[in-house]
Amino acid sequence: MMPETTARSLLRAETRDQHDQVDRIFSQVRLDDRREYGAFLSAQAAAHIPVEGALAAGGVATIVPDWDARQRGDLIRADLAALGLATPEPAGTIAFDGEAAVLGGLYVLEGSRLGGTMLQRSVPADFPTRFLGGVDSAAWRSLLQMLDVRLDSAVKRSVAVAAARNVFALFETSGQRFVRIGHFG
Repeated sequence: MMPETTARSLLRAETRDQHDQVDRIFSQVRLDDRREYGAFLSAQAAAHIPVEGALAAGGVATIVPDWDARQRGDLIRADLAALGLATPEPAGTIAFDGEAAVLGGLYVLEGSRLGGTMLQRSVPADFPTRFLGGVDSAAWRSLLQMLDVRLDSAVKRSVAVAAARNVFALFETSGQRFVRIGHFG
């Protein structure tokens, strides 16, 4: 008998291609260059802020008790302001209908927090990095456990995967927009 696949491993496997594509786009950025770092934050904000808003509208606070502590929209706005940049227009719209979709979307945002911590090492100390910092490994582990418990059917897992892919697609759209207009890459 094959071991059961956990929701977290399914999400990771089923979104690997989208994750890799987003990484390819954003890895073009020179984070030690102030202009490119600002463009990177702008591209992140154009996707992150609408996703965070859609998660809130989808009821994430009723699903994840520490939602207030997980939000980073204000942090990225503060970093942009510190660089003298306005908050960009959203890269698109997104919605989450139901718990499984919310959890799929949150999986991507929380995963990006882990990636941000690694990226922070490449950013000069005098650049604002509120958005990239602040990983709480206990919060990540609790989310992974929640995924495995609450995404307890093939249908729920499929919905979560689709939502996660939609979030990656929004980040890809935002990153490509900034590449296209020559902000990085």
